Amino acid sequence: IRKMAFDLVKLYAERRASSGFAFSPDGPWQRQFEDNFPFEETPDQLQAIAEIKADMEAPTVMDRLLCGDVGFGKTEVALRAAMKAILDGKQVAILVPTTVLAQQHYTTAVARFRGFPVHIGVLSRFSTPVQQRKTLSDLRAGSCDLVVGTHKLLQKDVAFKDLGLLIVDEEQRFGVTHKEKLKELS
Repeated sequence: IRKMAFDLVKLYAERRASSGFAFSPDGPWQRQFEDNFPFEETPDQLQAIAEIKADMEAPTVMDRLLCGDVGFGKTEVALRAAMKAILDGKQVAILVPTTVLAQQHYTTAVARFRGFPVHIGVLSRFSTPVQQRKTLSDLRAGSCDLVVGTHKLLQKDVAFKDLGLLIVDEEQRFGVTHKEKLKELS
């Protein structure tokens, strides 16, 4: 526990001292992606989206917690942030606690990004070993823009070419060591 606490203090000091990547302001593809959303955004969604985009465009490392009940549009907020990162050439990882949720997010992402040149992968128990090797290879090469995965994203053989955004769904289901391992990657 003492070593983990020391490592956490060191990691957060390094993160605070380092500068982050400042993402570009919204362009035409971002606006088109957002215009394709088939529902009307709530005021809370619009506020969260604006705050997250402002964080992403700042040259500091971003940590943001987005809370809301089921069905209140958190996934759409996350996908808009993902699109912003992808448009600047960065990779995005969405970490989820269950295989079923990974499949749901993957299906939603495929539907939302349809018509855009975004390569989406998934890492979970539902993926065959061949599919998993292909996704891991694509992540290392940078040809996979967005990956949705369970704890498989935390394995030692997972390497990103240029991870720019990490989205953790249901954060309370992951231990401190899981989350800190991912923060070290970024």
